[in-house]
Amino acid sequence: MELLTSQELELLDSKMVEVSYRKGEIICKQGAPATQLMIVRDGLVKIYMENNSGENLVLHIMPEMNIIGLSSLFEGNNIYQFSAQAYLDTRVQVIDMSTFKQLIRSNSSFSLKVISLLAEYNTIISGRFYCLTQKQTYGRFADVLLCLANRIYKQQKFPLQLSRKELAEIAGMSVESVARILTRFKEEELIELECKHLNILDYNRMFDISQKG
Repeated sequence: MELLTSQELELLDSKMVEVSYRKGEIICKQGAPATQLMIVRDGLVKIYMENNSGENLVLHIMPEMNIIGLSSLFEGNNIYQFSAQAYLDTRVQVIDMSTFKQLIRSNSSFSLKVISLLAEYNTIISGRFYCLTQKQTYGRFADVLLCLANRIYKQQKFPLQLSRKELAEIAGMSVESVARILTRFKEEELIELECKHLNILDYNRMFDISQKG
């Protein structure tokens, strides 16, 4: 938002509404009319696709300062392409699509930033599809741990705020497989678990596992 002029910031502030969601609450629903964008101010959000069998395909884990709904900004049918759910207690700022599009049309630097953000999201989603379809369970789970360390918490030791069921859903495996891999990683001194924190002890080996799948 630092690319906006003072007048544009004033317009944005006048149109935004802050909404808080508790852990597990749905922020937007796949297939619903996309009339608003949501800027994550704090918390953690799951972006996922739903299928007819009731299973979820987790495409993106969004920390603060990310925007929910950007993929619907230029869609002709103007529906949310994915669902979003609060992983933790989360606070978002809601802005209507029309105001956001007005800012894009009036500010070329801001529009380039939005395009860059869309490209980044597409890269993350492509990486998720590759991980889930081409890697074995150990590689997929190593990917999840590296994502949490690098993108979410930005350190190798971080609070383990997601349940094993949630970790299993992200990695596309059973809860039993998550428990087995965590035990194996601890035995091989790849990770340390204590006081609800996970510490990646050997980052290079973890990265190697994630790459080789």
